[in-house]
Amino acid sequence: MGYEVAMKALVLSLVLGAVAGIRPSKLVRQVPVMYVFGDSTLDVGNNNYLPGKDVPRADKPYYGIDLPGSGKPTGRFSNGYNTADFVAKSLGFDKSPLAYFVLKAQKKLIPSAITRGVSYASAGSGILDSTNAGNNIPLSRQVRLFESTKAEMEAKVGPRAVSELLGRSFFLLGTGSNDLFGFATAQAKQNRTATQSDVAAFYGSLLSNYSAAVTELYKLGARKFGLINVGPVGCVPLVRVLNATGACADGLNQLAAGFNAALMNSLLAQKKQLPGLAYSVADSLGLTQAALANPMALGFVSSDSACCGSGRLGAQGDCTPTAALCPNRDAYIFWDSVHPGQRSAMIGAKAYYDGPAKYTTPITFKQLARA
Repeated sequence: MGYEVAMKALVLSLVLGAVAGIRPSKLVRQVPVMYVFGDSTLDVGNNNYLPGKDVPRADKPYYGIDLPGSGKPTGRFSNGYNTADFVAKSLGFDKSPLAYFVLKAQKKLIPSAITRGVSYASAGSGILDSTNAGNNIPLSRQVRLFESTKAEMEAKVGPRAVSELLGRSFFLLGTGSNDLFGFATAQAKQNRTATQSDVAAFYGSLLSNYSAAVTELYKLGARKFGLINVGPVGCVPLVRVLNATGACADGLNQLAAGFNAALMNSLLAQKKQLPGLAYSVADSLGLTQAALANPMALGFVSSDSACCGSGRLGAQGDCTPTAALCPNRDAYIFWDSVHPGQRSAMIGAKAYYDGPAKYTTPITFKQLARA
């Protein structure tokens, strides 16, 4: 009983502290708690706990080589922190909340869910359950895991306290790239070009699942959604290496742009149906394309190659302990053949938080946190 009373008091202090902008530490939290959903750009270790040889994991060097405090792999597909970490930092946390399965293993799920947050993100996952099926935690299951977490939270501190907490918390979601990779790969295997009706049907499935996830999280108490759209997937080294000239695959980028536009329209419709829903869509596509167009302006010397890998563009081999490693990791946009490096993630998160208005719609992450 004493523990539950103390936890209720802590929840109240977190909510009030975030509202007042006052925290008993050097960091000033903009929100009381943060929950993370999505793919490998946000995963901080969930996949390390999934069985199967085909599960994508970042559990070996050189992953984590620049991670502050350890320099060891933690499940982040980065040389250090990833986008979730830097978004969390901008909101007043020290880094991303820990992965769901890490917290379960440590028996700290509910204390963290109440005081700091939980990450449900999973590398290889997509909006569709069928994307890389069996080798990740798809978005729909991530939402179900949050639902079960919420039930345990309510058992500890009561529905009212949890409702107040979730209503002021930040829900970060970044997903969709793996779905687009899967669609393009399927078309290539069939040696065919997708028709307009194929693309329309694909978008329809994505939007149906995406809106269902947002709606379900809303019903569970979420109100503030920081959403990262799909970046220029046709420009990652793994795709560029397939082109003799190393150029981007414009068709894949157009597919991403089309989905992003459709997502914006879908969210506008949802906002009308869900009272109190607030969101900010971060334009990963536009920001990354700007960086690729003028990398030197941001201090990058490489915009087409992986820092950690092997072969042409560093994209013909995985990032492993025997891979080639670039001499200046901060000078490469891409860490491995798919994922941005730590510095790229930092620049992105900064732009989403309080950068140029063109990179967030309709408001910035900072404005969303304070809404």
